[in-house]
Amino acid sequence: MNSIEQALTEALAIGRQYVDQGECASYIPELSRADKHALGVCVMTASTDRYAAGDTKTRFSIQSISKVITLAVALQHCGFEKVFEKMNMEPSGDPFNSLVKLDLTDDKPFNPMINAGAITTAGYLEPDVSFEDLLAYSRRVCLDEGIEIDERVYESEKNHCARNRAIAYLLQSKGILTGDVEKSLDLYIRMCSLGVTAESLAGLGLVLANGGLHPQTGNRLMDADVVRVVKTIMLTCGMYDESGEFAVRVGVPSKSGVGGGILSVVEKRMGIGIYGPALDKKGNSIGGRHMLEYLSQALGLHMFGTGEA
Repeated sequence: MNSIEQALTEALAIGRQYVDQGECASYIPELSRADKHALGVCVMTASTDRYAAGDTKTRFSIQSISKVITLAVALQHCGFEKVFEKMNMEPSGDPFNSLVKLDLTDDKPFNPMINAGAITTAGYLEPDVSFEDLLAYSRRVCLDEGIEIDERVYESEKNHCARNRAIAYLLQSKGILTGDVEKSLDLYIRMCSLGVTAESLAGLGLVLANGGLHPQTGNRLMDADVVRVVKTIMLTCGMYDESGEFAVRVGVPSKSGVGGGILSVVEKRMGIGIYGPALDKKGNSIGGRHMLEYLSQALGLHMFGTGEA
């Protein structure tokens, strides 16, 4: 058995031990319908070999992982200075949907990976970039032409977005969101409602690991500078207010979503996609987090090495 295949099998067994400790997201009612015991992991290597264990073909809601895609598009469309003119790039230390610091201590969202930052990003794009454009781009960078919007998730999220609507209007009151608030919020929700698989996320991870180049054709899908910024933000801010501990334990740029997905990037080596809708208290896939910690150790993935002398 290939060492990657063996590692995935072992990681899946470890992840399943933790699933009962988590719960599916319920603040978006449609997400609560997921099978909390579903769990899968897919790896796509630089040589485009694909390895999978568990539920890797199940479609689920991309949720916050879409922030990686919209940030990349915004950086390419607007440029670095424009994107970060009204947004910081620092970990927030608060839940992803918090508005406390934005209201009380800072006039800018802390980073593009929290909801306030992602809604700001959508506001940059909304006047010029359509959802159809973003959908087509998502299919390309995820190496998955089957990605569609999940209309049930979209309607469920749109009907239960009071907090995100409050964030959006707070952003408008501070002069950060200058375009149409409702259209910007709708674009954000539509992107969160894309239906992906663990294999889709592994494909996106491989594109990022490959410096923005399509792994088979060599076509450039993202500018190299954009990839560098996106991966850095993922490392420091991608796992909500658990990002610091995750960086220490796993050491791989990653982005999670409350649909149960985790996207991980191993520089020049592989992309990893996780699906596990049972979440820990921070909103990260509990089985997925433990699978990645095991894979980091078993396959030597930590970007700063094993720590051995």
